[in-house]
Amino acid sequence: MDKIDRAILHELQLDGRLGNNTLAQRVSLSESACLRRVRRLEDNGFIRGYVGLVDQSSAGYPDNVFVRITLHSQQQDDLAAFEKEAKLLPEVMECYLMSGDADYLLRVIVADARDYERIHSQHLTRLPGVARVHSSFALRTVTKKTEIPVR
Repeated sequence: MDKIDRAILHELQLDGRLGNNTLAQRVSLSESACLRRVRRLEDNGFIRGYVGLVDQSSAGYPDNVFVRITLHSQQQDDLAAFEKEAKLLPEVMECYLMSGDADYLLRVIVADARDYERIHSQHLTRLPGVARVHSSFALRTVTKKTEIPVR
């Protein structure tokens, strides 16, 4: 990973629809050399794919709820069962196995408190092994980044 690779990753994180000719100009490479580098970055797993970022509020999910979940057991099979089912919930945007007082931290997107009540009662509390659910509504998003700093 050199300075040019980092520049390519920076530019593509800002605009994944950037054409190869424009990208090559921005990173001071020929088009063919730029394309080779992008393909190598893809092949090596630095670039996993390209997506369009949808505005969460415009899609009808203006609120974020951070949910800490504690399971009855932390046995590997119990963790795997929980994770398998949590991945299937479309409103669960992120799910992390945690250290500390809760086993998992989820970011759930919702339309409003009533929507969250539905997700809580019909889905979250019914996930395998759930002992406790602690929820906190985000009042405001201060910063939300999509660009990963590349060293």
